[in-house]
Amino acid sequence: MNFLNYIIRRLLLLIVVLIGVTVVIFILMALFSPAQRASAFITDIKQFGDIDSIIRTYGLDKPVYIQYFNWLKQIFQGNFGWSTTVSRPVIDAFKFFFPNTLELALFSAPIIILVGIWIGSLSAVHRDKPVDHFTRVLAIVGWSLPTFWFGLILLMIFYGYFQGLFPPEALGYKAHTFVNSAEFVRYTRINSIDALLNGELWIFVDAIRHLVLPVITLTVVQIALVMRIMRSSMLEAMGKGYVLTARAKGAAWKTVIKKHARRNALIPVVTVSGWLFALMMAGVVITETIFNRKGLGWWWARAATQLDIPSVLMAVLFNGILFVVTNLIVDILYAYIDPRVRLG
Repeated sequence: MNFLNYIIRRLLLLIVVLIGVTVVIFILMALFSPAQRASAFITDIKQFGDIDSIIRTYGLDKPVYIQYFNWLKQIFQGNFGWSTTVSRPVIDAFKFFFPNTLELALFSAPIIILVGIWIGSLSAVHRDKPVDHFTRVLAIVGWSLPTFWFGLILLMIFYGYFQGLFPPEALGYKAHTFVNSAEFVRYTRINSIDALLNGELWIFVDAIRHLVLPVITLTVVQIALVMRIMRSSMLEAMGKGYVLTARAKGAAWKTVIKKHARRNALIPVVTVSGWLFALMMAGVVITETIFNRKGLGWWWARAATQLDIPSVLMAVLFNGILFVVTNLIVDILYAYIDPRVRLG
């Protein structure tokens, strides 16, 4: 019951925080002129010819509180304006680019988190032994690699030297043509998943080939952070009184590690893992740009350079909601891992 009450309290707080996020975004909007803000209400490129009408229709020349509620109303109706960067409504652009980013995150995050936890635990258990020194060197090297440099090296080797073994973009030409035909049913718009649901194994293989290099780039660079935090947290947990007591009572070392030390060591790792996944969902700009993988990061980077206000506002709103929800999930995981958190 305490766990359920804790979740309800966090959900109520979530609503308040989300309202605060919309207020902050609206304040940023207010820095632009009414003509510039009008683009956040346009749903058709033809409307750019009559900006004055848009200003009157949506009350952009009225008091601030009226403008705020008019904007919220449009947001709830799914009208986020027109993206001049990709020449389509912002909501349609989001639906188009989001699956590519989600697919990359779904394949990268589990590897980063699970392998990072495993290597970090292994390193802590074998402290100051060869395996510990080896994993620490790997972590330092991985964390020191610039993402853009590492990605370009991989692209040069596996696409250039090995003649397109692992190509950039999301799909090859043949697969791209097929998935956009009437024969292919789009269930999720995630290429690899839809390929399996359609029974097209060759498209699934093609999608995986295009995922290999961006996944490796993200994994090698980010896994080092999870590993180092898990190692430090694990070492701290192994020195706690309850672990030493369990050992003194004759409990097996593996049991002490799995049931006592590792569980408590996961709390800081949960925070980092949640933020890493949220950052991937927000769009990994460098990785998506290097491999020409048209996702949210690819789109929003171009929108920012072209002063595409509606697209940038969508990015800010999505990121705000994403990180607020991520914090909620992390808090719930805290309460599950450590029941003492529920009483706070």
